[in-house]
Amino acid sequence: MKCLKPTTGISKGSYFLIVCAMLMFLVTLPMGIHAQEAAEADAPAATAPAPGPGQEQGETKLIDVILMGGIWMIPLAVLSLACVGLIVNNFMMLQKKKLTRDDLLPGLLQQLARRDIDGALQTCAANPCLFTNILEGGLARITTDEILPANIQQGIDQTGQAQISNLIKPVNYLSNIGAVSPMVGLLGTVSGMIKAFQGLSLGAGSNAEAMAANISEALVTTASGLIIAIPAMLFYFFFKNNFMETLSFINAEIGRLLNALETGAVTYIPSDHMDDEEDFEE
Repeated sequence: MKCLKPTTGISKGSYFLIVCAMLMFLVTLPMGIHAQEAAEADAPAATAPAPGPGQEQGETKLIDVILMGGIWMIPLAVLSLACVGLIVNNFMMLQKKKLTRDDLLPGLLQQLARRDIDGALQTCAANPCLFTNILEGGLARITTDEILPANIQQGIDQTGQAQISNLIKPVNYLSNIGAVSPMVGLLGTVSGMIKAFQGLSLGAGSNAEAMAANISEALVTTASGLIIAIPAMLFYFFFKNNFMETLSFINAEIGRLLNALETGAVTYIPSDHMDDEEDFEE
């Protein structure tokens, strides 16, 4: 019998997307730091008179808003990139058609009704997915002509736990990001407020630009953390609910297959594949 190996939870394509996003972030980070240093060098220009009613003020760009958050935007950026990568990975890996392969069900029902264990194992090995891997884990426990349902169920349970654990990890990571991102944003908020009050205690309250920079750091990091956390939690519940629905479908189909193996009769065939029910006796 073939030794089962748990399927990986993250595809190679998702790793590639995450690496590309990280490289783009690392390339653009020095540009942002340089822009921040240039803005600090031009700080004395803030004493110039404000523009008149007929003059237009410069628009705030996205990079300027990000730079207002200070150093805390770096871990938030990493969390946002990880969130995007996990969402893409889950969309690719948790598709119901890829996990269930319900087109294999009619053939497997007939093979198990005839107790063609080797044929069913070959079908599972040739079409690896969550459904076939779990079924193969149970059928691999049949080593003699005697069929023991308890051994088959134990193999299904053990293989299913390993397979499901690997597939659900990227989904749970989204929950972790949704919980951690607001905490990081809150930490940036506390840091900005500490700087603002330190400036007041040192008599820098008259420097409106310094006060505004510290308060901006506090507000921008909080907003950024929430912007990351909200979609992360939404997609977490979306993927989790869909995965639970897929598992319910797989459990029902494996139950029908085991019934066909024990009774020797095909009690269920999808109408899309076959029109008439057939009974096969051992």
